[in-house]
Amino acid sequence: MISSSPRRSSHFVVAAAFLCPGQPVHSDSIPEEIAGEPFGGHRYRFAYNTIVEKKGLLAALHATRPPFPGPRKDATQFMGTPTQTMPPQMAPVPVPAPSSAPAAPRTIHTAQLVTAMLKSSPHVSDLIFSPGRAPQIEVSGQLAELKYKGLECLSSQDTLSIASDIMGKNESPIRKLEQDGSADLSYGISGVGRFRVNIFKQRGSCAIVMRVVPDRIPGFEELNLPEVLKEIVDLRNGVVLVTGPTGSGKSSTLAAIVDKMNEEKAYHILTIEDPIEFLHRHKKATIHQRELHSDTPTFALALRAALRQAPKVILVGEMRDRETIEIALEASETGHLVMSTLHTIDASKTVERIVGVFPMADQHSIRTRLSKAFRCIVSQRLLPRKDGKGRIAAVEILKSTMRTREYVEKGESEGKSLLDAMRDGSTEGMQHFDGEIDKLIRAGIVDYETGLTYSTNAGNLRLEMADYLEERQHPNRPAAGKPAAQDPNRTTEIEIER
Repeated sequence: MISSSPRRSSHFVVAAAFLCPGQPVHSDSIPEEIAGEPFGGHRYRFAYNTIVEKKGLLAALHATRPPFPGPRKDATQFMGTPTQTMPPQMAPVPVPAPSSAPAAPRTIHTAQLVTAMLKSSPHVSDLIFSPGRAPQIEVSGQLAELKYKGLECLSSQDTLSIASDIMGKNESPIRKLEQDGSADLSYGISGVGRFRVNIFKQRGSCAIVMRVVPDRIPGFEELNLPEVLKEIVDLRNGVVLVTGPTGSGKSSTLAAIVDKMNEEKAYHILTIEDPIEFLHRHKKATIHQRELHSDTPTFALALRAALRQAPKVILVGEMRDRETIEIALEASETGHLVMSTLHTIDASKTVERIVGVFPMADQHSIRTRLSKAFRCIVSQRLLPRKDGKGRIAAVEILKSTMRTREYVEKGESEGKSLLDAMRDGSTEGMQHFDGEIDKLIRAGIVDYETGLTYSTNAGNLRLEMADYLEERQHPNRPAAGKPAAQDPNRTTEIEIER
């Protein structure tokens, strides 16, 4: 029996230590005020000492004693405070041992999941699998979660399982993922679609991004491409570049050009891609498609080998390095038409990007070679439609003329820029981004504020569209620059000064 009458603190320590000697410390039974103190492998008595010093004996008893079913019948009153006679021995409360066996991984049918995600919306461009999130799709540039039953939150084991299903027994992406931390490959489901896949490591787990590749090659009308791009089909040699940010439709534009060429020309066409996206079938032309890592180790090696494979047209998926650019220029100079892509935002930046890859000592000669080799630079940006029904492409086109070749060779200067040449070259089939965005806004296809965010020079575009803004703010006022309606019977005298 223990009294709660206050005496020296050492008595509290002895009493507390006497109650439950030698029992292991359980963190759940320690008050919050000292729960963070490191007890390690100490016994209860050390915990009691600390509690007694901070809270007093009663607090120590309530905080640390094992659960007690109720007062004994022989409980007595001492100094007005109820006390209890503790049993001589109390069996320790059994604590269930934590299960060491890992939870069984979920079985995910990747093909069924991908099919369901693809059919969830008519305009899916990407599928994303990330640990800690539900499966996601990208529609018109916006992500949306698809919380299927049992897959409300993917674990790292789930994404690893999906990645393993996609890679299958293909050793090349498995090795690349292990060595480089990411791998590119293509993936197809019969009757559903094909995908360009990138699997990469992040924070010790796998994440997957799958770009949807249409099973049917889109045409010029479907992509809303300018008619002037059909002239590329008749080119005999030179370099044609399609540029733009990721996801701007570069591959689709190139596929449309190659498909039209396939229908009209009896050519040998060779493509080098990473990975192969659109599958071209032999029509009038003969098309061979080579994939990086499975058919060839690098773009440069495949491009150098292509010079001995007698193609008329060579398509290079992307100009990634100096060696690839140099061989592409060499191929165009030897009578081949070379088409490729670059991740640049407009035509003038494309020229600077190519020239900037080379050291200063070589840049002048590269400018000279590029000015003679390039035939057309097409840049693209996808803008959200005003009605919310997908996106539309704004296309900038720089063609090879005497003026543009001079600007490429000698560099741009004040009043002599490629943008000025495109503004003045509408009769030759050239067009620039801000002019095309202006047309889309006036046609009601793109919202005014959205168009400004995608423009090259928002300030200039705002000035160019001052009349549109005035008309929108005052719809009943006649637009500036437009003559008022005149009486058809009224004649006007015009004085001509000679």
